[in-house]
Amino acid sequence: MRPVQCPACGNQVLCEKFSPAHTSVQWTADAAVACAEFRERVGRGASSARIRTCRSLRAGIERAVADGTLEVGDVRVDV
Repeated sequence: MRPVQCPACGNQVLCEKFSPAHTSVQWTADAAVACAEFRERVGRGASSARIRTCRSLRAGIERAVADGTLEVGDVRVDV
């Protein structure tokens, strides 16, 4: 997993991509505090466990893929 920073709030998460469609994000415990979108959605009654990402972070992840900071990897399972 590689660190990726949100361009809007500066929150840092760990990400990995195994295909263009698959992104795994590991949030820090204080994401609901650092991320304005999380605060807004949780304030409207959403569970923070059900919020997968915010639009700004998604843009940051896409930019990290585009500039090579976050590589799209391969999942290989030995059988």
